[in-house]
Amino acid sequence: MTFDIQPIGTLQGQAETPQLTFIMQVTTNNIFLQNNSIHSRPNYILSSIIKEKLYKSIWHVLRFENKVGTFNIKSGRSMHIYCLGLNHTTTPINLREQFSLSEDAIRSALARLACGYLSTAIAELIIISTCNRIEIYTASGQSNFSELEDFLSDVCGIPANQFRPHSYQYKNLDAARHLFEVAAGLDSLVIGEPQILGQIVRALELSRGQNMAGPILNRLFQSAIHAGKRARTDTAISRNPASVSSLAASLAERVVHPIAEAQVVIIGAGEMAELAVEALRKRGAQKILVVNRTLDRARAIADRWGADIATFENINDALISADILISSTGAPHLILTERMVSDAMTAREHRPLVLIDIAVPRDIDSDAANIPHVKLYDIDNLNAKLEGALAERMAEVPQVKSILDEEIKEFDEYMKSLEMIPIISNIRQQAEIIRKEMFEKTLRRLPELTDAERARIEAMTQALVKQILHAPTNRLRAEASCPHAPEYAAVARTLFGLQSEGLCGFAGKVCELQPSTAPSAD
Repeated sequence: MTFDIQPIGTLQGQAETPQLTFIMQVTTNNIFLQNNSIHSRPNYILSSIIKEKLYKSIWHVLRFENKVGTFNIKSGRSMHIYCLGLNHTTTPINLREQFSLSEDAIRSALARLACGYLSTAIAELIIISTCNRIEIYTASGQSNFSELEDFLSDVCGIPANQFRPHSYQYKNLDAARHLFEVAAGLDSLVIGEPQILGQIVRALELSRGQNMAGPILNRLFQSAIHAGKRARTDTAISRNPASVSSLAASLAERVVHPIAEAQVVIIGAGEMAELAVEALRKRGAQKILVVNRTLDRARAIADRWGADIATFENINDALISADILISSTGAPHLILTERMVSDAMTAREHRPLVLIDIAVPRDIDSDAANIPHVKLYDIDNLNAKLEGALAERMAEVPQVKSILDEEIKEFDEYMKSLEMIPIISNIRQQAEIIRKEMFEKTLRRLPELTDAERARIEAMTQALVKQILHAPTNRLRAEASCPHAPEYAAVARTLFGLQSEGLCGFAGKVCELQPSTAPSAD
């Protein structure tokens, strides 16, 4: 691909260069420039600062010029929304935890795509990664789900054939509806839980930070966030919040009586851990110890809720003293091994121990469940144990879905309006080509015209074309949200000759009513 490069800095080993035309080769690790007019010189290798700026600038230009991937996408091609995901209802935890991505990992994945690491037609991309799901949303003119599977496989290092049977796929309005339901909490482990809405907001922010959230996904996610807020404001779907953390606290209360006398240990000091401490305090827990890698975050929770704190160096002692232990860290490895739990049970003379692991990836070795007097619950057990507590929220689902229907309709109208834009653009381009041809033809016949007269004639032709197209193009915009918008678009393509020659504007194929068989006017 060829770019005109303005002076942007000093190339390695070269002085500041004037405006030149370069052949650019983009690779994973570098950008190489070859000056077309100076073939005898070696390729320029850009410095890291200039290279970073170029990566973002080039991708921005290519994406918004509809030249992504093959750099040959025709102007006006319809953009489609795709969603590929795995969640707690389709995927077992031992596989799901392998797809848990940190924010740094998400940034890296977005940046690699933006920098052309993968040859793809994906124009926009947003990744949602939570304890219970990973979902990728894309906007593309010619993508497909196998391409999304390859991308997810590349990012997470898991072969596609291992996760394909557990994945779900949505396209266009179905993808939008799914995201809206996720934002409203209808697709959560705990229906109506509030954390997912903030996680969707953060996913959008991360994508924007890497210039991968374009106009379509920006609008989609903003609409979903608005729908999620409406669902929580206008209904009781999130009344008396029952997050995963509160479910863990409720489970602890059920299996250990009385909870006010139980020693509760919380491993981790993130949002989930703090919510668990809050829920336990509301249920009457008096003895709470927060164990964290560092004391700063743990101290903030302790000050707010009156808990004790300790570091990971004291985790074995905490395990020995605990009646209930809830673990929720972001560690990529096990925090409690089977041996650690076994040794603790020996030291505590086999006093019963309840372990609740709400982390993904899991913090507690699943083999600990085989140790006598130990009860281990992971995040997939919680919903099954506490379904009855969610009955009130379930009663709000019909009203929430009614709100989502309204929001989906509005988003659908927006998407339909986008389909008219390429048609209107092509009509105007076609008219401009004809105008220029006729203008130049007229000028050749009137060589005596002055520059001022030529300018006045050109202004007149431009105004004439604008006036002729004003009514039909405005009508197309107005009808974009009409149920018959596809028919309007087909008629417009046919009348203005925008479809392939011989194709019927409605059928999209050679019309069965050929001229030779058409009824005679006689």
